[in-house]
Amino acid sequence: MQFGFGVGPDTSWMREELTQFGVEELKTPEDVDKAMKEYKGTMLLAINSVCGCAAGNARPGLGIALEQSEVKPDHMVTVFAGQDKEATAHARDYFSEYPPSSPAFAYFVDGEIKAMIPRHRIEGRTKDEVAGDLKMVFEAFSGEKEEAEKE
Repeated sequence: MQFGFGVGPDTSWMREELTQFGVEELKTPEDVDKAMKEYKGTMLLAINSVCGCAAGNARPGLGIALEQSEVKPDHMVTVFAGQDKEATAHARDYFSEYPPSSPAFAYFVDGEIKAMIPRHRIEGRTKDEVAGDLKMVFEAFSGEKEEAEKE
């Protein structure tokens, strides 16, 4: 774990592991609301975490999924559990039927939660297995997006 001059670990590289794929950071509750209200179509919300046992495969798993999948989310955003606490808590309000979990992935179509990949589906699995789950979610809900566009 890298330590900077501040208190606690340097998480900048963990953030960059997602932003390098075009994932937008949501650092405030207002950022979360804006994304949930304005982003139409499909949206992946990655709940980032410092947990090495699970997040260490979640972040690269997303990269593999994006590289391999023909279907990709229209929008990708992230909150960082334990770092951007207010944004993370507010994001979880949008899928409160699921217990808090980090790392995790939530998948939305037009602001409605459609799928959740919680920590227990990430922990103990390889980055390729995580990528497989993400690709399955991307593909499963691409048809819903197309149906909504026809209406």
